Amino acid sequence: MFIGIGRYELFIPASGSLKDKRQVLRSVINVVQKKFNVAIAEVEHQELWQRAALGVSCVASTSGHCVEVLDEVERTIVKMAVPSAEVVDRTTWIRSLEDL
Repeated sequence: MFIGIGRYELFIPASGSLKDKRQVLRSVINVVQKKFNVAIAEVEHQELWQRAALGVSCVASTSGHCVEVLDEVERTIVKMAVPSAEVVDRTTWIRSLEDL
């Protein structure tokens, strides 16, 4: 069993309030959850208007499947966020259960 973890840093330049930011994030989170059946949440910068960090996790039987899922999640986040936001940083980790 493998665990995939992704962290995606977003910059939302058009956001003028936390409400604007949450509206963008809510739509991205809902689509990603429904499409990929992964856990996703805002994990940093909750108090900032124009920055957000989304954490995503998945579990799969192969490391390759985790990589595929996280890559597809990133593409979906980029597609959903444009033009209101952009992904400025991404980090992914894949670990096997034996490594933990």
